[in-house]
Amino acid sequence: MDSKRHILARRMKRTGRIIGMIAAGFFLVFLVGEAVGESFSEGEGIIEAAGILIAALSAVALVACLISWWRERLAGILLVLVSIALGIHIAIYAGHNHFLAWLMVGFPYLVAGGLILGSLWIERKES
Repeated sequence: MDSKRHILARRMKRTGRIIGMIAAGFFLVFLVGEAVGESFSEGEGIIEAAGILIAALSAVALVACLISWWRERLAGILLVLVSIALGIHIAIYAGHNHFLAWLMVGFPYLVAGGLILGSLWIERKES
């Protein structure tokens, strides 16, 4: 029978995966729609570098969520790194309210990565 810690670790992993997938999926869909809408409305087809960087970071986060089924440690580290990279990106490109912008964009990845890494810590402590 599974111990309470093992059940908690499984739930933490599952929750981290769900949060990461929702955040990454939302930002990818939003950014692709924004880029396509702007390029068609302006007629130039130019996508800004800031949007490309956020889309690339969201793609890395989505890949990290997918790898979390096989390599939890790598996925957790990638999600935390994406959160840090988004914080740096916001500090460079955002005008005001950097912390609030990071809370909306980068914090979900930090929570997801923290949950996955925390579940590994609980499992390691149990064995």
